[in-house]
Amino acid sequence: MSFATAIEDAGRTIDAIGVGTIVIGAVASFATIARSATHHEPGAYRRFRSRLGQSILLGLELLVAADIIRTVAVTPTIERVGVLGGIVIIRTVLSLTLELETTGSVPWRRTVVDQPPPSSRPDGSHAADNCQQDRPRRSHP
Repeated sequence: MSFATAIEDAGRTIDAIGVGTIVIGAVASFATIARSATHHEPGAYRRFRSRLGQSILLGLELLVAADIIRTVAVTPTIERVGVLGGIVIIRTVLSLTLELETTGSVPWRRTVVDQPPPSSRPDGSHAADNCQQDRPRRSHP
């Protein structure tokens, strides 16, 4: 078995895993919404879209990885690298669109939007308010 054949086989394997990830994620998402619909759970459609979008995003990442392996490892010609660049751009735009659609925010803004400020506490006080009380005092010899 030659190096090029091994790389092609690896690319096809990762492609199959990527497609399988999307298919399994879609089936699992449909099963989840079917169960939620029979139990009349609120927010079922949103969970369905989120899970389906996450499986598509993961599958797309695997498909891009397979394309990169096949393009760069075998014969990196200008034409193949250009085609890979186009594929990566299209899949990146699609990934960002799916991410925005499923989570409601772009990835680089999520931590700012989703997480409370680090200094706030559930009781409304701030960590700086009680910093002297929180730390044990040490005596210096």
